[in-house]
Amino acid sequence: MFDYIFAFFHLILLIGLLGYSFYSLIQGNTLRFALIIVCLLGYYFFALHKNVKKEILRKRKSKK
Repeated sequence: MFDYIFAFFHLILLIGLLGYSFYSLIQGNTLRFALIIVCLLGYYFFALHKNVKKEILRKRKSKK
């Protein structure tokens, strides 16, 4: 149960940060937009990418 709460909490934070970055872009602050996007991409590739690929492979194997 804790894993679902943790994942949902992070999803809400990521959506909020994406929204804030696009709000900054609309306001004309492209530096803030770029910094937030670069940090989010770095977080994805350094922390999440390996686990996302494992989960995709696990789901594909379970379907067969």
